[in-house]
Amino acid sequence: MERVLSRRAETEPPPTPAGTMITMPLCDLDQILHEQLQILAATLRSSTIKYYRTQANGFLRYLHRNFPETHSPEQLQRNPHILGWLRSMAEAVPPLTNRSRRAALICMRRIFDDLADNGYHIRGALILSQDIPPHDRYLPIPLSPEVDQILDHKLRQTDDLLSNALLLLRATGIRVGECLRLNRDSLRHLGGNQWALHVPLGKLHNERWVPVDDDARKIFARILALTGPDSSDLPEPSSPLLLLPNGKTVSYSRISAALKKTAKRAGSPPPRLHQLRHTYATVMLRAGISLTALKEILGHHDIRMTMRYVQVTQNDLQRQYQLARQNMASVHSVPQLQTTHDGQTDNTGIAAICCALDAVKHQLEMHRRQLATQPAKTIQSLARRLVKLRAALAALQIT
Repeated sequence: MERVLSRRAETEPPPTPAGTMITMPLCDLDQILHEQLQILAATLRSSTIKYYRTQANGFLRYLHRNFPETHSPEQLQRNPHILGWLRSMAEAVPPLTNRSRRAALICMRRIFDDLADNGYHIRGALILSQDIPPHDRYLPIPLSPEVDQILDHKLRQTDDLLSNALLLLRATGIRVGECLRLNRDSLRHLGGNQWALHVPLGKLHNERWVPVDDDARKIFARILALTGPDSSDLPEPSSPLLLLPNGKTVSYSRISAALKKTAKRAGSPPPRLHQLRHTYATVMLRAGISLTALKEILGHHDIRMTMRYVQVTQNDLQRQYQLARQNMASVHSVPQLQTTHDGQTDNTGIAAICCALDAVKHQLEMHRRQLATQPAKTIQSLARRLVKLRAALAALQIT
């Protein structure tokens, strides 16, 4: 947007001397959007504002090219301005993904809503829900077990700062941005044999604890050793973990290049950094962790997002199905009455009374399962009395 504004500023006349009466020009839409983004900057991160600015610039470029006479929010109409913009995105060459079009529409809808809240006259709803394209549902993309093992081996062979940072990403499943913001004291002892990584505020504005095993602790300790000072001065515990010798922190592009370089040496296709997180989630699910626990570890607000991260293969489905079938036999088992098939059993005396008590206890248990909580507790108490009575009779028979 600054580029658009700077080009327009070059064509504006020089300022009028003080005291000279001038007529106010029509409101400048570029300037209004710029001011609205400055308001958003008070509550949103700079990276988010940069994203909004990119989408606003695209919309302004379309307006300047097709509707140069539009200078204020009051002039904007759904038809032709917004519908024309929708068509231009749908017909873009190369074509835009649904994700890119969704981002542009959602950002501009937020800006238009804020403008209306701030007193600007917006003619009805410019962007409707029906304009936003659906999500593209891609399959999860974890690394295959073979590639995962080869990369792990190559990274441990390299054993430098970037390779250990990649190992830490794979061992904890945290986001790349979260890893780059870790401090030297982020690994905390929770007592006993429990350790966790304190992940600072990140993408979803929440901090969390991520459990770690002994291997992740060793990786963290190795990074501390690699980034330790040469002098006797100890670094501040709150200083960045991934600190380069020049005093700068590791960048996203640098750690991404390290992963691609390792993959090239391993002879595998170049993966993306985010695939390490998908791999972690899939391996943890196959190891038996619940989706709810995995959601908390990954830092998701919605379990539907967690479902997008995990890959469930046909082998996983078959294994879980067979396990469920085995459990059904025990969960839904019906209590059986203990009977003897010995034809020589006496039908009289204490033995016969004990068999009768077993039958009564069995009927009570079957009846209890059909009752509400309170009556069921009463029957449970009666059943315990029957058990004690049977035990006393059996002891009397022995004596």
